[in-house]
Amino acid sequence: MEVEPLYQIQVTCIQCESTFQTSRIRPSFKKAKRSDTDFCLYFDQRVNPEFYVVRVCPSCGFASTENFSPSMSPAARKEFTDKISKQWTKKNYGGERSWEEALHTYKLALLCAQLKNEKQRVIAGLLHHIAWMYRYKQMEAEERRFMQFALEAYIRVFETEELEDNNARLMYLIGELNRRLTNYNEAVRWFSRVIHDKKIMDAGMIRACREQWMATREDMLAAKLELPEEMLQAPK
Repeated sequence: MEVEPLYQIQVTCIQCESTFQTSRIRPSFKKAKRSDTDFCLYFDQRVNPEFYVVRVCPSCGFASTENFSPSMSPAARKEFTDKISKQWTKKNYGGERSWEEALHTYKLALLCAQLKNEKQRVIAGLLHHIAWMYRYKQMEAEERRFMQFALEAYIRVFETEELEDNNARLMYLIGELNRRLTNYNEAVRWFSRVIHDKKIMDAGMIRACREQWMATREDMLAAKLELPEEMLQAPK
């Protein structure tokens, strides 16, 4: 018997505390065929796991991911009720989702995260995922718009949140989004910070930064841009 890629889990809404069913992808269907340099994943099967990251409460419309904190302030609850719940028409996103439905769930989760005053790291991730959603459809202008939003949010994370072990990955992402947005000098600056920071021990991210430093150099040469002095030789 053929195994279905989707299965149901039960979730309790952070906002209204009702329980609802939402779809997840079985681990055996999560094998990506390739990945972009900013970690956007591509899959062979018809069901894309990235479409099922967001859980949407059919009762009140609150959308969240596993990364959301489990509590909401009374002020945030009231603001959500006034701005979303009162206009919400009950809709169930618990089954299979189209690209359009998946995009809508991400944008709804972004709005909820902003109303809830969620961590910048969570907001940055949602913005980045929305950019990927547009990338899947080759909608370059919208992809670039949300990459720019994600880049600004990642920089705020770096400047304001407690620094953790995965900081090298964050710095790499800031560099890579700058590269994709053709902010080449900024990209090089962030890649170089990872390469030269003796406290960073993440060999994978150091190697990735070296590779993208070189890719940025090639991008600049292809665009016939003058290389800054520090780019005339490969980073040591």
